[in-house]
Amino acid sequence: MNPSRQQLEAWDRDHVWHPFTPMAQYAAEPPLIIKEAHGCLLVDLDGKEYIDGTSSLWCNVHGHRVPELDAAVRAQLEQVAHSALLGMTNVPAVRLARRLTELAPAGLTRVFFSDDGATAVEVALKMAFQFWRQCPEPQPRKTKFLALTGAYHGDTLGDVSVGDIGRFHNLFAPLLFPIIRAPQHHCYRCPLGLERSSCKIDCLEQLVKLVREHADTLAAVVIEPLMQGAAGMIPAPAGYLRQLRDATRAHGVLLIADEVAVGFGRTGTLFACEREEVTPDFLCLAKGLTGGYLPLAATLTTEEVYSAFLGDGKTFFHGHTYTGNPLGAAVALANLELMKNSGLIAQLPAKTERLRAHLERMARLPCVGDVRQQGLMAGIELVEQKSSRRPFAPSLRTGAAVCRKVREQGVLLRPLGDVIVVMPPLAIDLSLLDRLCDVLYNTLNQLGTPGRC
Repeated sequence: MNPSRQQLEAWDRDHVWHPFTPMAQYAAEPPLIIKEAHGCLLVDLDGKEYIDGTSSLWCNVHGHRVPELDAAVRAQLEQVAHSALLGMTNVPAVRLARRLTELAPAGLTRVFFSDDGATAVEVALKMAFQFWRQCPEPQPRKTKFLALTGAYHGDTLGDVSVGDIGRFHNLFAPLLFPIIRAPQHHCYRCPLGLERSSCKIDCLEQLVKLVREHADTLAAVVIEPLMQGAAGMIPAPAGYLRQLRDATRAHGVLLIADEVAVGFGRTGTLFACEREEVTPDFLCLAKGLTGGYLPLAATLTTEEVYSAFLGDGKTFFHGHTYTGNPLGAAVALANLELMKNSGLIAQLPAKTERLRAHLERMARLPCVGDVRQQGLMAGIELVEQKSSRRPFAPSLRTGAAVCRKVREQGVLLRPLGDVIVVMPPLAIDLSLLDRLCDVLYNTLNQLGTPGRC
C-alpha cells in the first residue's frame, strides 16, 4: 500500500535532512512533494504543475520523461546496472570516454569518471598536486591553488578550500588549506571599487599578476569559465578566459576549468571554453552530462598530465564505487546523441534573446539592481535601493520570499541570497519561457515600490 500524504509529510519531516536548507524553517510548512514530471514541468501530489525554472538544480537539459533517455536506461538495465571500473571496464563507460574526447576542446584525451561535480573538481585538484611531483622535471614546491573570491566549486574539503562563499565555508576554515585569492569579475559590485564603463578589466590584470608572482609555487588556477554560478551568476568580461589561459601557459601553471554548471550548452556552446577557443589542462563535467537523469561526472585531462602517472609508485589512488556506472554512461551517450540530432544548440540563440528581452524589462523595476546573463542562465539581483545598490537586510530573506510567491503561481525558482536564478532546461519552448518570466516579472512588480521591494 502506498503511504498517504500525511505519512509522506511526516516521514519527510522526521527523517529527511535536506541540503542547503534551513531545516527549522522548512519543517514549519508542509513540504512540496514532487510525484512525477513531463517535459519542463514537475507535478506535485495534487497534480499541480510547476515550471522547472532551475533545471532540477541546474542539470536538466531536455526536460523530464524524454523517450530517448528513458529508453537508454531501460536498455542498459537489460545488460548490467553496475560493475566496478577498478582494474576492469564496461562498454558504456568506454564509449562515453571516447565520445567526450571527440567533443571536448582539442588535446583533452583522457577521462577520469566520478559521481558528481564536487568529485570532478576534487579529482582535478589532486591530479594537479600529484602531477608536479611526478612530471619529467618535478617541481614539488608547486603546491598552491589560485581561485576567485566568491568562488564555489563543490562541498568536499578540497573544493571548499578553493571555494569562498562565507555562509557555506567559514565554519570549516580550520580544516582547509590556504588559497591564493584573486578578485572576482563582479562588474556590479566591483571588489576594486571601479565602474565597468571606465575600467580596463583591472580584476584580470590582478589575476594575471598573481599567476606571474606565484608561478614557482602555484600548481593550478581553478575557475568557472564565463560565469560564476553559486557566487550569484557573475559573468566574466569577453576575453577574460582567453587571457587567463595565455597567462597560465606562459608561466607554467595548470588551468582547471570547472564546467559543472556552465557545460553542455548552458552558455550557448557545448562547452563554455569553446567560446574563447580555450583548452584547459582539466575540464570538470557533471550535471548536464547525463541530461539531468543520473549522477555521473568526468574530469578530462591531457596526455601530458596522464603520462606523469605511469610507472611504479605513480598511480592515482583515487576512485569511487560508482565510477563509470554503466547506467549513467548509457544515458550520457543518449543525451549527447540527442543534443546533436535535435539541433538543441542551434535553437539556443532564439531562447537566449527572448530571455534577454525579459531581463531587460525586469531591470527597470525599482527593486532590481542588476540582471546578469550568459546563454540560458541568468541572475536577477534584488536591492532595497536602486540608486545606491544598497542590498536588503539578510534577515528579510527577500529572495526566498519572491521564490515562494512564484511557486504559488506554478514556477519553481531558487535564490542565491537575494539573487533570483533563472536557469530552465535548454529544451524549454519560448511560450513556457515567456510564462516563467511573466510570472517572475509580475511578482517583482507587485512587490516593488519606489526604492523598496
